[in-house]
Amino acid sequence: MDEQRTSPHKPAKKTREARHWLKEAVLVITMFVAFSTLMDYWRSQDMPEGNIPQLVTQTTQGEDIDLITLSHEKPVMVYFWATWCPACKFVTPTVDWMNDYFEVITIALSSGDNRRLNAFIESHDYSFRVINDNRSELGREWGITATPTVVVIKEGKITSATTGFSTPPGLWLRMLLNQ
Repeated sequence: MDEQRTSPHKPAKKTREARHWLKEAVLVITMFVAFSTLMDYWRSQDMPEGNIPQLVTQTTQGEDIDLITLSHEKPVMVYFWATWCPACKFVTPTVDWMNDYFEVITIALSSGDNRRLNAFIESHDYSFRVINDNRSELGREWGITATPTVVVIKEGKITSATTGFSTPPGLWLRMLLNQ
């Protein structure tokens, strides 16, 4: 008889526990999104607003790049990264994948000379174009305070910026929203 009395109450307890954990998960996700958004805002305060700095240069492979002209043709993802950056080890493969679908230009900060940088790119089988900013001069001009930083440029203006770890869906969505 005692089992019959407790049986109807067990599903109610499990439902309460499930609701509790669902609320906890929603709270953690909300706090993570809020913290991430605040960090993006704080880190991007020194970045140029409106028109981007003029950037006409060459990649490590000798290809001429005019970032403003490219961004008038279609949105461009500009990825500031470094070979020594721990978070970049997770974001860089996503950026390389994005390169198959969108215009991507990467800027390697303080990562050695072109020979060393090209060897790194080749050893990881990356296909994106790289501008070598060995002394981080472009990084300072753009106000980059953390790596990795992903900036979306459209018609010569920054339309989106994020720093730190970025997910593939997050980067994909940033590019789609700027088409």
